[in-house]
Amino acid sequence: MLQFKNITLRRGTKLVLDDTSFTLQPGEKASLVGRNGAGKSSLFALLTDRLHPDAGDIEMPPRWRIAEVAQNMPETETGATEFVLEGDAPLMAARTALAQAEASGDGHAIGEAHARLAEAGAFDARSRAQALLLGLGFRVSQLDLPVNSFSGGWRMRLQLARALMCPGDLLLLDEPTNHLDLDALVWLEAWLLRFEGTMLVISHDREFLDTVTRVTLHLDEARVTRYGGNYTTFESMRAERMLQQQAAYSRQQEKVAQLQRFIDRFKAKATKAKQAQSRVKALARMEKLAPVLTAADFEFSFREPLSLPNPMLVMDAVEVGYGETAIVRGVTKSVLPGQRIGILGANGQGKSTLVKTLAGALPRLSGRVQEGKGLAIGYFAQQEMDVLRPEEGPLAHMIRLAREVSPQAREQELRDFLGRFRFVGDMVNQEVGSLSGGEKARLVLAMLVWQRPNLLLLDEPTNHLDLTTREALSMALNEYEGTVMLVSHDRALLREVCDEFWLVTGGQVEPFDGDLDDYQKWLLEQSREIARRAREEDRAAQEQARAASQPAAAVPAAPSSRDERKAQAAARMKLAELTRPLKKRQQQAEQALEKAQAEHAALLEAMARPDLSPAERADQGRRLKELADRIETLEMEWLEIGEQIEAMEAA
Repeated sequence: MLQFKNITLRRGTKLVLDDTSFTLQPGEKASLVGRNGAGKSSLFALLTDRLHPDAGDIEMPPRWRIAEVAQNMPETETGATEFVLEGDAPLMAARTALAQAEASGDGHAIGEAHARLAEAGAFDARSRAQALLLGLGFRVSQLDLPVNSFSGGWRMRLQLARALMCPGDLLLLDEPTNHLDLDALVWLEAWLLRFEGTMLVISHDREFLDTVTRVTLHLDEARVTRYGGNYTTFESMRAERMLQQQAAYSRQQEKVAQLQRFIDRFKAKATKAKQAQSRVKALARMEKLAPVLTAADFEFSFREPLSLPNPMLVMDAVEVGYGETAIVRGVTKSVLPGQRIGILGANGQGKSTLVKTLAGALPRLSGRVQEGKGLAIGYFAQQEMDVLRPEEGPLAHMIRLAREVSPQAREQELRDFLGRFRFVGDMVNQEVGSLSGGEKARLVLAMLVWQRPNLLLLDEPTNHLDLTTREALSMALNEYEGTVMLVSHDRALLREVCDEFWLVTGGQVEPFDGDLDDYQKWLLEQSREIARRAREEDRAAQEQARAASQPAAAVPAAPSSRDERKAQAAARMKLAELTRPLKKRQQQAEQALEKAQAEHAALLEAMARPDLSPAERADQGRRLKELADRIETLEMEWLEIGEQIEAMEAA
């Protein structure tokens, strides 16, 4: 097990952990939650020996391997698949041992190295690495591209795949969902549910935490408190505990006041002096309870739009993309007042490109966009620095914005306005380039509110927001009277805000008839189809390589006599007879596979219900893992039977 025993940690003058203790049992999946800056990443650094405690001990089995997602951006020309393979430490060690043994000509060492390779799963390592990449949204054509050819977000996906390649005994994940779209997020959840080791994850995605964790560690006021249950369970348990604490504090304050009144009243009377003195001692011995102090809630609201054009805008045969490359074509749609549109689709399909074009940040390639009279667009860019200037402070941004939108605004008014978004004191002049991701996001939100838009175009607005700010954004959007078009992988935000969805896929934008649960089922079906095609392509490539390595067989001459034709017909009948049992087994495996996949999808839908108890959710999680294992077994059985049939037909 993993144990923190009376750990104290300081970073400079800041007390990060104060005599805190907690335990994680083997196989437990826990989330580490707390406000930004509470010290969650510092706790991870303690586990990986990048930091050392000032007091206390951390105990874990000495043979445990720790896997985490590296936060640096890799700069290498290594191919994507090979880069992921390098994350498998036992496999790399076995490869090195084989190379050394072959170089020395030591036959015994060569044999041992091959045994180590087999133990490390070398025979299917490449296909496992590519399955991880495909699951995280990479295309087949990208599997062997050099790492340095990918953008920053995709390189972080490569780092995640590299960590999952050899997850070890303790898996540490720090904001793993930040660079994932919904299809990759659904795949990652399924993968983590099958993971059998211990896991500790930091995330601000409520639904992700509810799905993959069963323990919550809350870091607050330099102490870690353990709660049994996922994030939703933690919230209700913590609220109840806080009420109990406040009630206990109130009762104690009443008792203190009562004792103090007795002491003040009778300490000067000789007849009561002894009793008064005993009350003084009782008061001194009393363990003082602290009042319940919580971080101030963050909230804001969008101002009422000055007008609501109808329609907001009309797109007629619009084509969007970069340069001469079209990504989405033929978009013919209207956007009406009050609509709440969620834009779904995998990374690279064109969601952000469409939003950027509507915001005017990209020129459209063709088609027409007619804007309603009085349209005022507020645009939240996925990369906040697209709309911010790194060398200027928040106040300078607001002054420039006020000149464009509201010339009568005074500096003090702008300072007060920024204070509502937690920019106080000298922070209003701090260079934006030095702000944290969450602070930059709050500044963009402040600028949106000031602009008083009637159409909000939001591209991944929650990437750097903590849970409190995400909830504030959700509440503000629900009260907003204008129109919202939202691209996000935060399912809680999409569920709470959007009442219709557009799907961007295959270069088209179509209405998606269903809710987010239906979309997740659709994604699972798509990922299975992609994986099936990848296996078929891999098998075809292997067959082609085998054929190329063998001498070309002579082309059989056409049958020249009746006897030869009879012989060939008899051979075909014999082949059909030999393969019939195999084909029957393959059909049975396919039927069982379809049944297991349907049950897996139904169980995923059932697990999304908020009224499940922790015990029910745990049982369903175990059943989900059993089904995933069975699906994998049936897929392998189906493929192996197919290969046997192909081999017999080739022979």
